[in-house]
Amino acid sequence: MSKGKRRVYSREFKLSAVKRALAGESVEALSRHLGVPSGHVYKWCQRYRAGGEDALRPACRPRKGHGALDLEGPHDLATARKRIRGLERKVGQQQLELDFFRAALRQVEGARRPSDRPGERASTRSSRR
Repeated sequence: MSKGKRRVYSREFKLSAVKRALAGESVEALSRHLGVPSGHVYKWCQRYRAGGEDALRPACRPRKGHGALDLEGPHDLATARKRIRGLERKVGQQQLELDFFRAALRQVEGARRPSDRPGERASTRSSRR
């Protein structure tokens, strides 16, 4: 069960909290003052150190250049269609491989000799001729 609405913090809010924490202010005191869990402040500081201000994006917003395809022009649409064709080709190739290995597994299972005694492993015919 949810405790309520998820709170979304702006980039400016996160940036001010990070700058205060990096300036030496206690994260625990800062989180109490701002009403934010201290784990959030630590995470924001970590992201800020790794990627700067751009890493402090608001929640639920996709990063630019990542995620779903952004189809704005005919060039992007052509690129997407080309990628779809390539992926469909790959799926078809994988289906052929699956069919091959299923048939091979059926042949191997049919060639196995059952063991005579309980507890012994079944064996297959020797591959030597």
